[in-house]
Amino acid sequence: MLTRIKETAPDMESWGSITNLGAELLEGDVQCMGAMIHGAPTDPVACAYFGVTKGRFRMTYPFSEHAIVVEGSVTLTDEETGESATFTVGDGWFAPKGTRVLWEVTSERFVKNYLSVA
Repeated sequence: MLTRIKETAPDMESWGSITNLGAELLEGDVQCMGAMIHGAPTDPVACAYFGVTKGRFRMTYPFSEHAIVVEGSVTLTDEETGESATFTVGDGWFAPKGTRVLWEVTSERFVKNYLSVA
């Protein structure tokens, strides 16, 4: 069965503080939310919508991920290379497992659709 990936975020359930996912909170009260499409975040392959509120945090990717922005904007900095880029609606990225990333969410809410591989 095919699942349409929409360019707008569906209703998402609250997942609480971003620290619940192992992130280090640096600024703000970043809350996260999600809507699973396939599998669970801990499965070998998963697909979901993931959102966060405005703020700054540091997270190490627990899986390899391809993501596309569907709402808001974020600046991501690869802390190993120092490379930084801002992503807005329609932009995408790939991050290998283990990449340590500084997230700076500049919109009130940011949502991506992602596919992860453990």
